[in-house]
Amino acid sequence: MPESSPDLLVREARPDDAAGVVAVLNPIIAAGEPVAFDAPPTEEAERLYIAAFSERGVFHVAVREADEVVIGFQSMEPFAAYTHAFDHVGVIGTYVAHDCRRRGIATRLFAATFDAARRRGFEKIFTYIRADNPAALATYANQGFEVVGTARRHAKASGRYIDEVIVERFL
Repeated sequence: MPESSPDLLVREARPDDAAGVVAVLNPIIAAGEPVAFDAPPTEEAERLYIAAFSERGVFHVAVREADEVVIGFQSMEPFAAYTHAFDHVGVIGTYVAHDCRRRGIATRLFAATFDAARRRGFEKIFTYIRADNPAALATYANQGFEVVGTARRHAKASGRYIDEVIVERFL
């Protein structure tokens, strides 16, 4: 049974969380894990991204209360800004530090994001997951997401095409 993380605080991200966010994300990218990112963001780029994040979007960090270290994060942005036809749809991404996985952190992030998304008028959340990332596919399935299709040869990494699985969950 995985160890749980009761001393975890999930809260809205702030620009000063940028260092913590890149400390989670960049080792995942450097390890070559199957994610959409192909280059690590800088702390300053992440700070600007958080500062300019959509007011309607949801960006949570999971912080270990004992030492205030960011150990995971999840962001959900509106699907499209060019029309109101998709105002009910959000696009989500989830990341947990290597040494903190299988402790319920993603579950806590999803719960907080689902709650905030409902309050902000979202009815559906979806994302693309690389087909070669079974751990992410399982995580999203465990949160009630269903596979609705596959985007063939959707990503290209190191000269190789990769399918992306499209999953969605209604709130």
